Amino acid sequence: MRKYMQMSKLYAPTLKEDPREAELASHRLLLRAGMIRRGAVGLYSYLPLAWRSINKIEDIIRDEMEAIDAQEMQVPILTDGDLWHQSGRWNAYGPELMRLSDRYEHEYALGPTHEETFTDLVRNELRSYRQLPVTLYQMQDKFRDERRPRFGLMRGREFIMKDAYSFSATQESLQECYDKQKQAYANVCERVGLRALPVVADSGQIGGDTSVEFMALADAGEAALVYCDDCGFAADTEAATAGVTVADGEPGDMEKISTPGIGTIDDVSSFLHIPASATRKALALVDGDGKPVVCFVPGDHELNDVKAEHAFGEYHLMSDEELKEYGLVKGFIGPVGLPDGIRVFFDESLRPSEWWTIGANEADFHFVHAHPGRDFTIADNAWVDVVTARAGDRCPKCGAPLKEARGIEVSQVFQLGTKYSEAMGATFMDEDGVEKPLIMGCYGIGISRTLQAIVEQHHDEHGIIWPVSVAPYEVEVIPLDVHDELVWPVADKVASELLELGVDVMVDDCKERPGVKFNDADLMGMPFQVVCGKKAVKNGNVELKVRATGERTEVAIEDVARLLAQRVEAERA
Repeated sequence: MRKYMQMSKLYAPTLKEDPREAELASHRLLLRAGMIRRGAVGLYSYLPLAWRSINKIEDIIRDEMEAIDAQEMQVPILTDGDLWHQSGRWNAYGPELMRLSDRYEHEYALGPTHEETFTDLVRNELRSYRQLPVTLYQMQDKFRDERRPRFGLMRGREFIMKDAYSFSATQESLQECYDKQKQAYANVCERVGLRALPVVADSGQIGGDTSVEFMALADAGEAALVYCDDCGFAADTEAATAGVTVADGEPGDMEKISTPGIGTIDDVSSFLHIPASATRKALALVDGDGKPVVCFVPGDHELNDVKAEHAFGEYHLMSDEELKEYGLVKGFIGPVGLPDGIRVFFDESLRPSEWWTIGANEADFHFVHAHPGRDFTIADNAWVDVVTARAGDRCPKCGAPLKEARGIEVSQVFQLGTKYSEAMGATFMDEDGVEKPLIMGCYGIGISRTLQAIVEQHHDEHGIIWPVSVAPYEVEVIPLDVHDELVWPVADKVASELLELGVDVMVDDCKERPGVKFNDADLMGMPFQVVCGKKAVKNGNVELKVRATGERTEVAIEDVARLLAQRVEAERA
């Protein structure tokens, strides 16, 4: 038999002061409201209130997955190192992969994701095109040995994730699976109360050619994104290819001018009275093969680390010692007269530019009126996309100015293709009897991160404001005097009626002053509060407060449970 939760029995140790470890409002509030506790750096326990919300998020995900025929299962979090060697990720994944050995010195990985395990699972079972497509998923703890765990559940070392893997016979079938998952993820965001944008993303260590991530908009978000109000385009700045407006210099013969001590873009722009976009920034780096490279980008844009890594491998910017070694003059590097042996690249945004202001490869000198093709050569294969898109750049779809925002990545979908199936020998027979690699997709939702993202979007100065769909309890009943012979019976009656009508209800039966009860109620953030005070109860009423708006109304005792149940049902996912 169901019982309503009594706060006197609830394990939710609240805090009066802001925890020193908390950097974001959501992290601070989850700690203060007694919902999570840190065990070690990047490791958190989910207390009863948070766990109820986690379960509701998972139920919404299950509902969306069942609607598209994805099947839930579970694999071990500990994965055989041999599988990671087969896929080629054992070394490629980097130090974030927690590697360990058992008593027999056999290698294992503590799974941050499970492409290898699922591919191994199906490679001897899905042998015919008639069995495809199949989508399998799980909800499980993951582990990633983050270098700098921070922001609570946003960047933890251990986290809860839903990960799904689709196996198809054709690219068309993969696209269908991908589109279904993408729509399901949009539905999940909407149902849990997140304002999120689907943005074009970099595939990172997962691999694959096509990826979209869902970003919950938040000023405290770690990820930067650009978006277009006109056509709906959105992309992570790590993946966005936007139209960069580059200012041109004046036509004329190339001229060498003295720029004493002027070695930064801002200084050059100010000295020559030209916009920063009319200058050319030179980035000297050493590429993944240990070879020197100079890359030129618009002066008002920055090199994007992720794009640059795609172009140059695991590069690093040259130190002062390396600049001297390769004969480069810091602050005055240009494409005219570069030392031999240095490869040169140019950002795609510079293609239309005809008149350049550049370093002269000599201390305290620049060239103006430099013209590509006349004064220096650009090879056809020297064009790269390596700058970070920013507000004001042109939308690649419609040309309108882009806007900038920050977001929290809560989920991502990938088209993996045959990256893992080819490496691990996961094949099937097509209808012509030809053996082919399975075509895969991968789809992840950060469940614990979603929990904190919801709080980051839904809070005020008093505490959390839970959406009904994921609230630990939908209604909190607050009797102001639990010993009063009129007040307590009404609180018990209302809570019991709500429970019978299918509402998740909590009663603050603690022997505290009304002010303490109100503060705790706002901190924990249940969507509706039913306040039972002696004066109102004598008149046959209780006070109903909507946490999100602060709206307060008096409602008849005999009506409140029915009215609240109807409202809760309407606002549930």
